[in-house]
Amino acid sequence: MQKFLIEGGAALDGEVAISGAKNAVLPLQAATLLANSPMTIRNVPRLKDVSTLAAVIEGMGVKVSFDADNNIHVDTSTIQHFRAPYELVRTMRASILVLGPMLARFGEAEVSLPGGCAIGTRPVNLHIAGLEAMGAQIVVEEGYIRAKCKRLQGARIVMDMVSVTGTENLLMAAVVADGTTVIENAAREPEVTDLANCLVQMGAHIQGIGTDKLTVQGVDVNALRGIDYTVLPDRIETGTFLAAGAITGGRVKATHAAPDTLDAVLQKFREAGALVETGHDWIELDMRGRTLKAVDIRTDPYPAFPTDMQAQFMAMNACSQGIGVIVETIFENRMMHVAELKRLGANIRLEGNTAIVAGMPNLKGAPVMATDLRASASLVLAGLAAQGKTTIDRIYHTDRGYERIEQKLLALGATIQRIND
Repeated sequence: MQKFLIEGGAALDGEVAISGAKNAVLPLQAATLLANSPMTIRNVPRLKDVSTLAAVIEGMGVKVSFDADNNIHVDTSTIQHFRAPYELVRTMRASILVLGPMLARFGEAEVSLPGGCAIGTRPVNLHIAGLEAMGAQIVVEEGYIRAKCKRLQGARIVMDMVSVTGTENLLMAAVVADGTTVIENAAREPEVTDLANCLVQMGAHIQGIGTDKLTVQGVDVNALRGIDYTVLPDRIETGTFLAAGAITGGRVKATHAAPDTLDAVLQKFREAGALVETGHDWIELDMRGRTLKAVDIRTDPYPAFPTDMQAQFMAMNACSQGIGVIVETIFENRMMHVAELKRLGANIRLEGNTAIVAGMPNLKGAPVMATDLRASASLVLAGLAAQGKTTIDRIYHTDRGYERIEQKLLALGATIQRIND
């Protein structure tokens, strides 16, 4: 099993090119199931989750290929069956995204109940209830969601809670449903907007993109064409590398970025004492000669502060001046990194979904273990700031969401290497 070995203490300095967004490319991969001709997705990060979802649709008989320029080419004309098996779906919750488009276009789908990071309950009932409102017949048995329909019908769907994958699944189903579908309390995340923009270019009719009310006028089930589409930059990877600059007292310029997707995060970096400047497609954070201050964080759906940046800011607070309070409202079990950060000397008191973090002058390197994707990022950040050597185990979590993270950090001046146990 591979690990990261980090020698902390170096102030990072330099530029890092941001990859395409993992949380955008996954629904785009699912959307290729709606295309009546071959489709190309560009700026695709080479990540475990991306290859897993490619394997899911490839297992149905779909032709999927990657090229050397980080593009995926998909041809659904060879699809043979409509089943996403447990062996693949269990490793990644986003596999549920094939349910909506597969059912909507082909009239049937069988998808295993999903797995993924153990950060809390992310129920699929929102997906099922929405599809049932559109006329699908669905049963959950033997660990599988089995769905059928002659043709989905437009419906008004009010989502009980904001769900990114729920919104995406129902949106993909609605674009080829018969009639008009209205999705209320829809997620507004940039990745949802990216999917909607892609579907429109494929021939879908969607109004309200970027708002919490999506109105979709369905087109014929075989009317959407394959297109050439470029994935937006990964805002969470961007925030993580900026946090690396902040926590080490250095300077990091993120290029190929999308500053307008990170307003809440950039505001917190400024509150933490960093100098932050932005351009059309770049963000520079400069912490040189400045004091890192603890900040209060409350996670909420976009455009508020993202849950996927909570762990990284907790690591920053652990090295800051003052006390910061972090409240997690999205996932009930997303504080598992607290125990590992405390192994590095962090002063954190956990009260339910709230962490009170008192900054320490110095963290100390120690062996730690990643418990989920963003927790792994927080441990990398803490290791970069800690005195001595930090060893991070179970870094397969990191590889699910960060492309070549150690190579990018090395280019910024970090001392980090991937080692085999």
